[in-house]
Amino acid sequence: MVAARGKRSRHPPATRPHPAPPPQLTALLADLASAVSLALRFASVRDRLLRPSQALALDPLLLAAARAVSRLLALLPLHLQTLTLTSLSLSPPAPPPSSLPSSWFLRLLSSPSSSLQDTAWRDAFRMSRPAFFTLLNSLALSDPAAASSSSLALPADHKLGAALYRLAHAAPARAVARRFGLPSPAVAARAFYEVCHAVADRLAALLDLAAPDRISRAVPGFCALSLPNCCGALGYARFGGAAVTAQALVDAEGRFLDVSVGWDPSAPPPEILPRTKLYGSQSLVLSNAPQGELIGGSVPRYFLAPACCPLLPWLVTPYRDVGSKADMSSKERIFNNVHAHGAQLVKKAFGRVRARWQLLGECWKGDCQEALPYVVVAGCLLHNFLVKLGEPLPDDGVPVDAGDDVFVDFEGENDREGERIRDVLAVHLSLVSRTQRQSVSNL
Repeated sequence: MVAARGKRSRHPPATRPHPAPPPQLTALLADLASAVSLALRFASVRDRLLRPSQALALDPLLLAAARAVSRLLALLPLHLQTLTLTSLSLSPPAPPPSSLPSSWFLRLLSSPSSSLQDTAWRDAFRMSRPAFFTLLNSLALSDPAAASSSSLALPADHKLGAALYRLAHAAPARAVARRFGLPSPAVAARAFYEVCHAVADRLAALLDLAAPDRISRAVPGFCALSLPNCCGALGYARFGGAAVTAQALVDAEGRFLDVSVGWDPSAPPPEILPRTKLYGSQSLVLSNAPQGELIGGSVPRYFLAPACCPLLPWLVTPYRDVGSKADMSSKERIFNNVHAHGAQLVKKAFGRVRARWQLLGECWKGDCQEALPYVVVAGCLLHNFLVKLGEPLPDDGVPVDAGDDVFVDFEGENDREGERIRDVLAVHLSLVSRTQRQSVSNL
């Protein structure tokens, strides 16, 4: 005898409804959504009250908060979602009415001139408003004759502003596009590289070492440092997170006289130097100049160079093996002290470029590294341009990885004529030091 089977139900078992969230949680989420919405609106409409560093730090946090709140609200029942989202927006606000400019940059342009506005320009672009527009005229970004077929159809001031803002603050292309009202991050990136190429092309004369009187004008500044007939200080630095090495020559005022960028960061300076334009042109640049007659011999025009370089007749490096226990009054020790002061000019110039253009301190990887040399050269040219206009110099105390600018000392043979010239300079500086000590003791 077989037991009868029970009939199966044709209806699936009823699912239990999700319990409604407590009213307190719903109210809390509504308050949180409201707070995030108001913060987004403030950051979009009242952004001129924020410094660029504050705005760039706040934007991603607010957008992340908006996404997180949106995900939380999505867990609520549909009728509560609708209720909670009423009159709220967790996206950046739409452009304001036509009575108010639609982007941060247009609001900055239209604001009345004041000390507060000038501070905003310096914060945003690392230069004053007059310097910005002088640069704009010099680059001729809106000149049809200078434009290429790939040039962006954007207002010239927007191109320049977007490029300087990205260069000064290492701002992501997305943030630049939003603050300048550009169509997309890709457009912001293209504007940046277009301006960098324009700077390298239109301001190239500021790095022409062979220009008339360029070298002779550098001599008096080094004479004031007790370095007669010196025409510049040579140095090296790594940029883009140690992606490339740069070689630069600067004068006593910290202006760049020559810049060569794009060298393998692992290559030592003795391998880089002979391959640079400076090495090939130094004989023409320094020739036909009067010799400096000092006690002990004559001294031709020369450049200071760090210990990582070879000693040459035109490239004077410090003495080696002059330790801390050496006689403080020895001519070698005195020479090295003065030489170190001159070498600081290059380090300060590199430091000021990094301080003004923070993008150069960021890590550059992949295909972006190909453009880095142009960007570094553009940063140095802009530095010279602003020095020429008398713009204030930035603080050169930007922290740099201690290994970025460390190069191994040169251990090869010294040039004999280079040794003679260095010895003559060392005797001269020793006599200067002795005279100064005697003058102090007679007071």
